[in-house]
Amino acid sequence: MRNVFTALIVATLATILLPAKPVTSQSTYKAPRAAGGRPNLNGIWQAFNEANWDIEPHAAAPAPLASLGAIGATPPGMGVVEGDVIPYQPSALEKKRANYQNRMSLDPEARCYLPGVPRATYMPHPFQIVQSASAILFTYQYASAVRTIFMEDPGPAPADSWMGWSVGRWDGDTLVVDVTSFNDQTWFDRAGNFHSEALHVVERYTPTGPDHLLYEATIEDPKVFTRPWKVSMPLYRRVEKTARIMEFKCVEFAEELIYGHLRKPTGK
Repeated sequence: MRNVFTALIVATLATILLPAKPVTSQSTYKAPRAAGGRPNLNGIWQAFNEANWDIEPHAAAPAPLASLGAIGATPPGMGVVEGDVIPYQPSALEKKRANYQNRMSLDPEARCYLPGVPRATYMPHPFQIVQSASAILFTYQYASAVRTIFMEDPGPAPADSWMGWSVGRWDGDTLVVDVTSFNDQTWFDRAGNFHSEALHVVERYTPTGPDHLLYEATIEDPKVFTRPWKVSMPLYRRVEKTARIMEFKCVEFAEELIYGHLRKPTGK
């Protein structure tokens, strides 16, 4: 009896302590079909993780301003970078550290700039996918950001931009989006992780269940990183009856930060 009891304890501990099998892009799930017979990705989706604070593994940290108390603290996170560490060039790593020290004024999120790709995917706001055979529209709650995924090559981008220029294709049931023509005005998170205008992102959206997508983004930027690297995470469908994209027009919240220094002093 003692041996049986011991075996049960060992088996239970093994189940608890052994690392979970990593999520991969391989899926046997067959998603419902949409226009053109492709997987139906229509819906409102959201990431639930701590990547917007820092995409690398990180411990909890105090707020950048003591007056914010615990409200502004950074929650701990396991990170979403495969291999845990972003492969910065040495000079770029120094800039990343400087960004972090000055994040209250430099983080584009604080100024309500468009979030860029892939950050728009894992900000603490939902986004909506509206799908047709010729194009797919992504609408983000944060800053009312929008981007069109062209399923037919539209030619070169008219200009570099915060959200880039997105051209999509299907790889089986996976939506693959090639994103180029970025400016250098977005970060990957609040920790100062950044890129240059040479950023190139390849996204993959794979249905893994009726209410789940596997999101993967391969990132390369020869001006900042020594090699391409990747982030991955699950996305969850918002299934509440009241789920919708609401307005978060944050420009008015950032006016004092951006333009406060231009205010004329008032006389006493």
